Amino acid sequence: MDKIRVVFMGTPEFAIPVLEKLIKLTNVVLVVTKMDAYVGRKKILTPSPIKNIALKNKIPVLTPNKLKEEYQDILNYQPDLIVICAYGKILNKEILDYPKYGCINVHASLLPKYRGSSPMQYAILNGDKKTGVTLMYMDEGMDTGDIIDKIEYAIKDDDNLENVHDNLSLLGSTLLEKNLENIINGKIVRIKQNNEEATYAPKIEREMEELNFNDKVINVYNHIRAFSPYPLTKTTIFNEEIKIIKAHYEIKNSEASKIYIDKNSLGIGCIDGIIYLDIIKPAGKNNMLIKDYLNGKKIK
Repeated sequence: MDKIRVVFMGTPEFAIPVLEKLIKLTNVVLVVTKMDAYVGRKKILTPSPIKNIALKNKIPVLTPNKLKEEYQDILNYQPDLIVICAYGKILNKEILDYPKYGCINVHASLLPKYRGSSPMQYAILNGDKKTGVTLMYMDEGMDTGDIIDKIEYAIKDDDNLENVHDNLSLLGSTLLEKNLENIINGKIVRIKQNNEEATYAPKIEREMEELNFNDKVINVYNHIRAFSPYPLTKTTIFNEEIKIIKAHYEIKNSEASKIYIDKNSLGIGCIDGIIYLDIIKPAGKNNMLIKDYLNGKKIK
């Protein structure tokens, strides 16, 4: 397979194991990723994680601004196969129709569940007990193509987004390696998606970061897990906005939004229990244990 010409399209850290596996097994002739972006408070122009891997391996990189207008630059590399993982753009028909082995997508959910850009977050938000990765042929829809294979991951009660992300990232690489030879040899049995069973995981918006304690405690807990370590949920305590890194909960009699404090703990009431904050990030400060935060406030 080392002579198969592959174009890889992806952007974030999640896609790195997939790209590295392709570099090992095939001839990756081009990497397509998003344009460099300004990052952090100092607004430093930073390449995507995938671009860094490509440059390290001396692979040409394209960062098209308008894919529908610049697709010919990709086709000039004459790919036999195009592999996409967390690229974030829908491919136009000219790209989809070009490679003889098709366009393959590595998607972080068990399709047709959670089509869209934020499948891992919604799996945790909704309290799912399992998620996984789907390998699929791409078509002109959003994650609607025929399924090649799936691999499952059991979500643990204390898993946050980081844990799920890291595990699915590696599973995606494993799933692609398992099926790559059959894709090339034309031995894949395509499985049509049931569109009636489809659910969606749209982009996470900033207003979703705010916690609502007038809810069941498990829902608030899942919300915190789904947004940690990024972008993090937030609330206001003692007239100060804090972001929540880690928490735990107890189901017990409580009053929604009431604060419960003792020497080393701070809890916030929900309609059927209390969320206890473990690690937080006050505005403009580093992460800290809740007991250190309380000591700093000198709260009795």
